[in-house]
Amino acid sequence: MGRRSRKRMSVDEPAVSATTRADRDEARRRRAGAAQGAGGRADARGRDDRPPAPWGNFPLSELLVLLALVLGIAGFIVWGDRGRVMVLAAMALGSLAGLELSVREHFAGYRSHSALLAGFTAFAVCTIILVAAGGTGIALGAVLIVGLVVFGAAFYALRQLFRLKSGGLGFR
Repeated sequence: MGRRSRKRMSVDEPAVSATTRADRDEARRRRAGAAQGAGGRADARGRDDRPPAPWGNFPLSELLVLLALVLGIAGFIVWGDRGRVMVLAAMALGSLAGLELSVREHFAGYRSHSALLAGFTAFAVCTIILVAAGGTGIALGAVLIVGLVVFGAAFYALRQLFRLKSGGLGFR
């Protein structure tokens, strides 16, 4: 059996980590205080409290999800043309409920949803381009490139906004 050799640090050698976790937490708190002083919103909520909905305690998002589930199940039972419309409506309502929660959490600095919101933005822009073009045979490759550029720009902007709202964190 061999002995493990341990390198002993002398007093003159610098430590591997110049800061402790407490130092980093304190610096983060200072940045959050500076962001609040620079126009950020003072937040009396705890770290684990979700931001409140603008309509108060009414469970609008939860009701939308419930309606989406009912429509989706009914659409699979009914099927046919009416069933397809019901399933598409269920997908749209469920997506809107999730998007609303993502927007609320992201802009309050609670959780970062930069990729989801940038993806929605790119999807909306591509959809508008395709609908506006009508049947004019627009190149799908060009629309895809526009979507990628929009996604990248929106992702960067949303990440910077989240950093501002969260006190310097890139994600949470």
